[in-house]
Amino acid sequence: MWEVLEMGDVAADLSSVCFESGLNDEEKNLLYLRARSAGLTFCGCAHAAFMYEATPGRVYDSTEDRDLCVGILGLGHLGKQLLLFLLEKTSIKPSHVKISTRRPEAAGTHKCKTRGVECFFDNRRLAAWADVLLLCCLPSHLPKVCADLHSRLSKHCLVYTFSSAVPATRLSVLLGHDYILKPQYEFLTCDAADLWLSCTQLTTAFTDPLLIEASCPLTMKGGISLGLSWVCAVLYSLLNTCTSASLSSSEALSLINNMFKEKWENTVQFNAQSFISSSYAASLPSDKPFPWISLTDVQTKETPLLRFLSSSKSVLQCISAAYKSQLETPAELHRNTPISIPYITVIPVLYFFNTFYVHLYI
Repeated sequence: MWEVLEMGDVAADLSSVCFESGLNDEEKNLLYLRARSAGLTFCGCAHAAFMYEATPGRVYDSTEDRDLCVGILGLGHLGKQLLLFLLEKTSIKPSHVKISTRRPEAAGTHKCKTRGVECFFDNRRLAAWADVLLLCCLPSHLPKVCADLHSRLSKHCLVYTFSSAVPATRLSVLLGHDYILKPQYEFLTCDAADLWLSCTQLTTAFTDPLLIEASCPLTMKGGISLGLSWVCAVLYSLLNTCTSASLSSSEALSLINNMFKEKWENTVQFNAQSFISSSYAASLPSDKPFPWISLTDVQTKETPLLRFLSSSKSVLQCISAAYKSQLETPAELHRNTPISIPYITVIPVLYFFNTFYVHLYI
């Protein structure tokens, strides 16, 4: 099913040999899964990229500055698509990407080496090196992979899981780690679901304004939707990034507000009460960091931020504008945009997990 994302349908004009001609009526009823699979991949990559680009791309300390290091664990269908997208559509440099796969020799067929991307088979080495870890493996490989990563992840390492097959609570047990973000996609009956079949080339599709619009987390189209709690978790994870970097609450709020400042003129400014309870906000000095926020609680309980976003149409419009602007901006402009946010410590890890059979577990 993933081939639809890599090449066009060469049998499109040959009805007798096209894919659908060999299906019985019962099997034809499942054809919608092709569009769903394409849509999930497109949206999953887009949302992970938004998370990545929303986090400042450089780490500063008193002695040096460096770009984030991105590790991809697994080079199957999803891993290849993520690698291609990262290299061509984001600010990442090839020298800051490494891959761990059971078949590192296969990387040569995808020009990894010629692009300057190192490929090997050592999950622990990758986890120890990466600031951002994209985990792309099958569910059957998950216990072994989690065993490799267990105790290798720092407390501030953000685990971003796209797999609907493994709940965040179960993944937390497998990893011995509790800082996990899991987008919960839902599916609706929709006449426009076939729009995702136009994703013949993933990186080309990301330049299509219609698909970018359809994938916007707050206004998704094509029969796929994503809850507001995901947006809350993204913002809380950014807040935790500031906390781990020892930024004061006033600095953290300034950072987050500046992210959206130029995207929507009617933006409502975030304040301490947007993220934490009024009583806690009242007692929090402006020169002290925010408390560490549990993302598990954020995604399962009502939070101050969820209430704030639900009542503020302007902020939601601003977030949507920021999302579209980020995806529509050429990679060259991302790379050439200077970043001047003073981070003191290494920022958390974005840990992304997907599965080839994701649609079977929904």
